[in-house]
Amino acid sequence: MLPDQIDYQPKTRLLFGQGSLLQVGDICKELGGNHILIVTDQGVVQAGHVDRVTDLLKTAGLTYAIFDQVKENPTTGIVDECVKLAQSENIDLIIGLGGGSSLDAAKGCNFIYTNGGQMQDYWGVGKASKPMLPLVAIPTTAGTGSECQKYALISDEKTHQKMACGDLKAAAKVAILEPELTLTQPRLVTISTGIDAMTHAVEAAVTKTRNHLSCMFSRESFCLTANHFIKVLKDPNNLEARAKMQLGAAYAGIAIENSMLGAAHAMANPLTAHYDVVHGQAVGLMLPLVIQYNAKDSQLLKEYASLTRYAGLASSSDSDDKALEKLITFFETILEICELPRCLEEYGAKRDNVSVLAEDASKQWTGTHNPIDVSTIDFELMYKSAFSFCDEKTIENKSVKSKTNV
Repeated sequence: MLPDQIDYQPKTRLLFGQGSLLQVGDICKELGGNHILIVTDQGVVQAGHVDRVTDLLKTAGLTYAIFDQVKENPTTGIVDECVKLAQSENIDLIIGLGGGSSLDAAKGCNFIYTNGGQMQDYWGVGKASKPMLPLVAIPTTAGTGSECQKYALISDEKTHQKMACGDLKAAAKVAILEPELTLTQPRLVTISTGIDAMTHAVEAAVTKTRNHLSCMFSRESFCLTANHFIKVLKDPNNLEARAKMQLGAAYAGIAIENSMLGAAHAMANPLTAHYDVVHGQAVGLMLPLVIQYNAKDSQLLKEYASLTRYAGLASSSDSDDKALEKLITFFETILEICELPRCLEEYGAKRDNVSVLAEDASKQWTGTHNPIDVSTIDFELMYKSAFSFCDEKTIENKSVKSKTNV
């Protein structure tokens, strides 16, 4: 049963569609921006997107500064460097331009620039006591949904711990979804962000804190992303499919805001921290295991089956068990199509480190929202299951070699 309470506090105006970026200058002026800090990364600069935005700001009579040193999984050090530039430029509005890392870094900068201290002071929810600058989020990927969330995910420079720093004041005032900006995503970025978006939709659909609103956005998100992800892979210039992926990712972000995530993200973060596994790939590897774990509960089985049918991956005549099987097969097939290894050892993970991974996973905040409690031992068993694919691959390779030698 879904909880019967909803506390929906939308803080972000969502502007979607081809040509929507053209409004960025007017939007910044409406929000009181005069001297703007653009937070981005080198890939976005090289793709020409920063020039496109700055041209529009110049046309609107606005001045700007650019921080273009964001890296994947932004750290406290990167945020501190961004804040230094913001302070020297005396900015009054921030634009986050890029993937989730750029948007998170922009939010992180906003916390410290307006409220002082360091990122560790804002780990948790609602710890910013002073007003924050208006933020305009312009995603160039279709994955994290950060443009529709109040959280900044920042890694501690020393411990590598990912800190979720959330505050309603940190949410973007406006999110501009310009589908054309996602056309320049490299294939691997398209893959990892797309898998991340689909995982967001599935996890947000079943958490302890889910409600009718979050489930609505989860369903729409999964329907959009599951039905257009492969289309994008086959034809990277398919703008309609790119647009559906971008909108689906944003819907997943809204779902997360009203539901949170689960054990797949809790298991993915240690893989990224210890072995630099790309986040989208890490969650994609862990999600089928978590689905199987959660689906032991009959009500959750129904939830997964309903989600699968809504996306058209299963028919109304399929039993719940059959629909679940099709959901898991869908994600396993995605990994195959994307040519991503399912064996953790191919990502550098070590079997003798499973207990450490499990301990780290048990400390992740997202895991507390999983619909079924997950103990450290449960996490350890799921990690071990992930390593079982390595054994299967070894057997398969030996079989191929044996046939070759005959």
